[in-house]
Amino acid sequence: MTGTLTGLDLPRLQKFFDDQVPGAGQLRAELLSGGRSNLTYLLTDGRCSWVLRRPPLGGLTPSAHDMGREYRVVAALRDTGVPVAHAVAQCDDPSVIGTPFAVVTYVSGRVLRTQADLDAFGDADVIRCATALIDTLVALHAIDPNAIGLGDFGRAKGYLGRQVRRWYDQWTRVATRDMPDIETLHSRLAASIPQESEARIVHGDFRVDNTILDPADIGTVRAVVDWEMATLGDPMADLALHLVYRDPAFDPVLGGGGAAATSPRMPAADDLVQRYAVASGRRVANLPFALALGYFKIAVIAEGIHARHLAGHTVGTGFDSVGEAVPALAAAGLAALREPGSC
Repeated sequence: MTGTLTGLDLPRLQKFFDDQVPGAGQLRAELLSGGRSNLTYLLTDGRCSWVLRRPPLGGLTPSAHDMGREYRVVAALRDTGVPVAHAVAQCDDPSVIGTPFAVVTYVSGRVLRTQADLDAFGDADVIRCATALIDTLVALHAIDPNAIGLGDFGRAKGYLGRQVRRWYDQWTRVATRDMPDIETLHSRLAASIPQESEARIVHGDFRVDNTILDPADIGTVRAVVDWEMATLGDPMADLALHLVYRDPAFDPVLGGGGAAATSPRMPAADDLVQRYAVASGRRVANLPFALALGYFKIAVIAEGIHARHLAGHTVGTGFDSVGEAVPALAAAGLAALREPGSC
């Protein structure tokens, strides 16, 4: 497509590419499938391909859609062994396409979004995939942020408390209805913030469909994507959120039909925790709190998507069911706090 897509002014973008990406030809663009937050487009000039990310239309949670942060962490991780796309260009000027955006190289591969996507693979491959994801998370958390210029990427202390406050603030911005369980969950989290471990780079949204896998071997991660919520923080929050995505309560957020992450063919949460603990050498302390925080965060994100859908600001299909997930996620968060050690 060579005209203007929803959320993307291609003629203006072409001028930006002519200036910032030497050798780029006439661009074509299409909206990539998947994603419930930032908008993602595939760009090509017939010779090279790139991916552009921009905030959602009518975004109601601005701190969760910081293109500059996403671009910076991807650029810093390039030579660390954590698989990422290569950073190409960043634009903070809203006059180009109406909002800040970032461009990275296109990484070809397979994205496992639904349980049906797993049907082509045997159980051993699915387990290898899940193991590779945990090992990638371990590799990310092993990096010294100061060694790659990210020592100031976030405040090293108080991450968990800031997360509780930030996501409750987001709730007050996006809530479309009263939900007592969210209020109770927030109160209990705020009253039980644990001591944190050493701050490391956290992805903030680590799950199987935020990775690109080798099409010939789903046990190989070619790139981790969607770094919009990355910062410095407690690694346990990343692990716990990865476990939250194992819960079928998450299914409606991706349009229903069974998310790949919730497949019963994936290893049990306890097995994933054990793999992380052994591979990282970290104590998996404070897991109930981190799980509850993960449920709280995803519930708020789902409500934000639901609010944008009600306002007519979503692009693509599969948004009708997202709002259904919020009560179940809030209830699961409360259950995690009531059941120490639960995964």
